[in-house]
Amino acid sequence: MLELTIEQISMGQTAVDKSAALHLLADKLVADGLVAEGYLNGLQAREAQGSTFLGQGIAIPHGTPETRDLVHTTGVRLLQFPQGVDWGDGQIVYLAIGIAAKSDEHLRLLQLLT
Repeated sequence: MLELTIEQISMGQTAVDKSAALHLLADKLVADGLVAEGYLNGLQAREAQGSTFLGQGIAIPHGTPETRDLVHTTGVRLLQFPQGVDWGDGQIVYLAIGIAAKSDEHLRLLQLLT
């Protein structure tokens, strides 16, 4: 079961766009020891393949198979954007749930979150 602690949730974040939001998320994942520097490239590459916007103001950014080796520990971090972030195509994100996962562990996390 997925359990969240208060330390995994960052309320009241601001970002001018999706790129800035992904930078914030990557910085949080690195600072918390979940991933190594460079994981941002995986987040950006995954968004280039297709948006991680789910609907209802929620996005679930995650890396690519090529950046799995940068993941130290599987986990999630939540960033709340009260003003919203334009995720492209007029989609506004208020909650970004960032996933760092080794191997195919992200599939289980995605299943739990959706």
